[in-house]
Amino acid sequence: MDKIREINCAPWELAAWAETSRHSDAWIKTSFFTVGNYENMRSSNLGLESAAVKLSCMKLLLSAFLLLTTGALNAMGQTVSPKFDVASAERFADLALACVHKEYPNKLSHSLNSDADVAPPRKLTPAFYGCYDWHSSVHGHWLLVRLARTYPQAPSVPKIRAALKQSITPENIQQEVAYLNGEGRASFERPYGLAWLLQLGAELREWDDPDARELSLNLRPLETAAMGRIKAWMPKLSYPVRIGEHSQTAFALGLMWDYARLTKDHEFGSMLEAKARQFFLKDKDCPMSYEPSGEDFLSPCLAEADVMRRVLAPKEFADWLHTFLPEIPANGAEWIVPVVSPDPSDPKLAHLDGLNLSRAWMLEGIASGLPRTDRRLASLKVAADAHRKAGLAAVTGEHYEGSHWLGSFAVYLVTERGIADHK
Repeated sequence: MDKIREINCAPWELAAWAETSRHSDAWIKTSFFTVGNYENMRSSNLGLESAAVKLSCMKLLLSAFLLLTTGALNAMGQTVSPKFDVASAERFADLALACVHKEYPNKLSHSLNSDADVAPPRKLTPAFYGCYDWHSSVHGHWLLVRLARTYPQAPSVPKIRAALKQSITPENIQQEVAYLNGEGRASFERPYGLAWLLQLGAELREWDDPDARELSLNLRPLETAAMGRIKAWMPKLSYPVRIGEHSQTAFALGLMWDYARLTKDHEFGSMLEAKARQFFLKDKDCPMSYEPSGEDFLSPCLAEADVMRRVLAPKEFADWLHTFLPEIPANGAEWIVPVVSPDPSDPKLAHLDGLNLSRAWMLEGIASGLPRTDRRLASLKVAADAHRKAGLAAVTGEHYEGSHWLGSFAVYLVTERGIADHK
């Protein structure tokens, strides 16, 4: 036998192997276990090339065993879903706690009107300056509130309360409002960051807790400012934005719609429903084969279907979905498959890890909007489970480019935030 080399297996590489195993179990058996077959892995386009390649047989054997076992169980109709419990909640809470007050690195979306506007992030937006950018800081705070509500006895809850109290003070929110209303900032974080801010507001309102009530009142002026910004902009939006990144219209509409329902803001909800119908009701044959784009973290087609299941009754939604996504199988067959980020350390390429998570919750959301007898439910579940597994496996915390935001997407998925509100 040739001398055994060793590969240091990163979690994202295991996800890449899982993606490859969809196509050939034999590939795993021959390429992973045969010494001297490094060239097979080099040519598999999984990004494993390295100047110093070492081989860890234990990791490879274990990963292949898990992959093959999962495939066998799925073939028998048994779903293998990652378990979400207090320990998992702690891991995601740690990701957010590590970044909500981490000022640098920081990617500002900042319009300057004079020299006086040159200031560090903690001065410009003192409540939401961490987690690399404003919207990630906002949904990082949402993650903390969501987990504290869901797991009130978790060991991290005292730290979560302290972090929230540090950020969401009347003084900090006053400066956030002043910044949002500043000249030249009409499009600041619109719609993505503002939609997440409304989710944070809704989460605090729903949390039956003295600290949460105080924090909710503190945040209210910024909620009001964000609502004013959205209500002034939405009627002027003539066409939806159909990309897979922050400015996408459909995903933001879904978050805003849920906020309107939870806060019983019927006027806001009616405006959002009218816009969703205007933008999407006549759409047909959405080209899933064109997805994903190289830097997507949201699916344009699935996000549109996920917002329409909110505004349409089940029967109407089922009929609309036949026209919009006629390719969904009615026999439980595999439909769309997870993607793999080629470089999780790249801020844009890491988006694909988030795409698996958002696809999973959108597929589950679409299924929740259909009648229980709909024959497409099985295929939607198969696709959702596959994306859930791939997405959660990529939330490792290894690279800040992903760890500052992927935890929020994971928690939104596993706690069924966009679905539980409609049950």
